[in-house]
Amino acid sequence: MNQQNKQTFEKHESNVRSYCRKFPVTFNRAKDSFLYDNQDNRYIDLLCGAGALNFGHNNKLISDAVIKYVQQDGILMSLDLHTKAKEDFITAFNQIILEPRSLNYKMQFTSPSGTSVVESAVKLARKVTGRQNVICFTNGFHGMSGTSLSLTGNSSQRQAVSQGEITRLPFDGYLGKGFDLMPLYRKLLTDTSSGVDMPAAIILETVQGEGGVNVASIKWLKEIRQLTEEFDIKLIIDDIQAGCGRTGKFFSFERAEIVPDLVCLSKSIGGIGLPMAVLLMSPELDQWAPGEDNGTFRGNNLAFIAATEMLNQYWADAKLINDIQSKAFMITKFFNGLMQKYSLYIKECRGIGLMQGIEFYDENMSTKVIADCFTRKLLIETCGTKDQVVKLMPALTIDKDLLQIALDQLGDVIAEVC
Repeated sequence: MNQQNKQTFEKHESNVRSYCRKFPVTFNRAKDSFLYDNQDNRYIDLLCGAGALNFGHNNKLISDAVIKYVQQDGILMSLDLHTKAKEDFITAFNQIILEPRSLNYKMQFTSPSGTSVVESAVKLARKVTGRQNVICFTNGFHGMSGTSLSLTGNSSQRQAVSQGEITRLPFDGYLGKGFDLMPLYRKLLTDTSSGVDMPAAIILETVQGEGGVNVASIKWLKEIRQLTEEFDIKLIIDDIQAGCGRTGKFFSFERAEIVPDLVCLSKSIGGIGLPMAVLLMSPELDQWAPGEDNGTFRGNNLAFIAATEMLNQYWADAKLINDIQSKAFMITKFFNGLMQKYSLYIKECRGIGLMQGIEFYDENMSTKVIADCFTRKLLIETCGTKDQVVKLMPALTIDKDLLQIALDQLGDVIAEVC
């Protein structure tokens, strides 16, 4: 970044900015899995907008549809008015995603961010059940506004604006692999002296992204679903980062063959990074009064166009799923090799689909890895309680040869750091 660019941002933009501190250049354009800075240097993007760009930058199939819509003077902002763009998305989502999975959900288009759809899900669960408590989990991350902050595990991210009654329980594996947590959960729910009020909802990520790429087991997910059904607790799945194909299925909970009461979608549901959020709810939970939960930009028609094209182009058959599984195997195999080579430095490699991470014993090593990767024109982020996990989230559509190049570069960096 040249000095003038740097001064512009430092003088006028808030200190709250973060990603730009790790990757201190000015980016100018992007295409597929590449970012280009204003000197036209090319970077391989394994960050993908923190999961908002599952289909790459300016995906031609999707962007062509968006450009055509704008050129035809299509409606851009419509509150919650009926539009053809919204109707087409609803129809496509039902036909391509819900019906083949035997899922019956109504859709609510909330304000177009992940934290907004989480807020709406919790608000609805509390309204329907008449209860206030919500159970969430260690290392969970659900957004940066009031209730969402309450649900977030990391103490550095929880702030004074947190709202509502919250009970935090250990996530699957938190007390060690194989530790059966269900007796603890059950005891807390049934013992009137536990101090845990019967909750309106349990909210969880099946793969904790910001928390360190922690993957919940199928067994644990099934038992959580059984517990919620037994006690009439609403199960909310936060699929904001792990959804839309990231784990190898459209929904991250599909592998456990469970059906949540509410599902939160955002990030990549917008097709090419356009702001959009959808709350899926079992029909009997749709007890809102008109206008009781709203937001000015819940009618982002450009996002409806992009999302519909994304569904039609990538989810009408199994080609993308098969491709994700093939690339996921490449990453897993490569990570296993690193684990064997550098077991003194690498604590664990874990993840699923195209959401995998490497945990280092020393968080300074993960920081060093992403910094050195950046000098090699490779963008990768960290996550976890101390940013001790290097997290790979390439575009689902990344070319296999390019993915291998990126993995080889990462391997070279880790060899140098270790």
